[in-house]
Amino acid sequence: MSLLVVGSVAFDAIETPFVKTDKIIGGAATYIMLSASCFVDKIHLISVVGGDFPKETLKLFQEKGIDLSGLEIQEENKSFFWSGKYHQDLNSRDTLVTELNVLSDFNPIVPDKYQDCEFLMLGNLTPDVQRSVITQLRERPKLVVMDTMNFWMDTAWDSLMETLKLVDVLTINDEEARQLSGEFSLYKAALKIQKMGPRFVVIKKGEHGALIFHKDEYFFCPAYLSIDVIDPTGAGDTFAGGFVGYLYQLSKQRYIAFEDMKAALVFGSVMASFCVEHLGPLGLYDVKKSDIEQRFAIFRKMVTI
Repeated sequence: MSLLVVGSVAFDAIETPFVKTDKIIGGAATYIMLSASCFVDKIHLISVVGGDFPKETLKLFQEKGIDLSGLEIQEENKSFFWSGKYHQDLNSRDTLVTELNVLSDFNPIVPDKYQDCEFLMLGNLTPDVQRSVITQLRERPKLVVMDTMNFWMDTAWDSLMETLKLVDVLTINDEEARQLSGEFSLYKAALKIQKMGPRFVVIKKGEHGALIFHKDEYFFCPAYLSIDVIDPTGAGDTFAGGFVGYLYQLSKQRYIAFEDMKAALVFGSVMASFCVEHLGPLGLYDVKKSDIEQRFAIFRKMVTI
């Protein structure tokens, strides 16, 4: 029984109005699994890195309860690399460099020991790769959560539509929701996206929080107000990791209801707050349950009338 995370483990180079870095650890799966590990004891990873990826970081992943049996290491190749520069508001950014490297021909294989996964979290990758993992599983997980982006809407529409039919929860930002649905109203957009397959639609709005929709019900969760925002890279993936990690933990006790999805949104927001206060995923390395509970209590006070 486990949570299976699929996504990139990579390098980033970040420039914000406050800091500028050389290569640091990044990748969607990195943020997702570090965040989820605060709730889940056993996480399986499917990803690929090059021989340049630091072995000490892989050791840290293992210390967090992350099984690396599904991590392909291409010793003669380089890891995926992304570089970006954030604007003054930290909500928008420009991509400076994208080097696919090992991701250019990534063909994921699900190990036999991963076949018992109960929850599947698909980080942002090509829809073909995401669908390949789903179809390799002999039994469907209790919950399949998927992230995507506008690039796949532009370049792989048909494949994206096929993959959406297989997932339970889609997480995207507001711009992507509007593009995917062709609707400006996020309420109308969510209703339309649900018809594409996902039963739940999570729409992220950065510092303005997130919404979750199920049928004609919806819930809005503001972002946790961090005093010092250093680096927003990975905040959305950290949010997703907290969201799915909390639900996985809860699923061992009872059936997941929409009310639980609302709470998961709050925990996702709390986890994202730890991320943005540090460079890269550093803010997630030493988060304790007491830290999460403390911020959850502050959050509850913040939104209660």
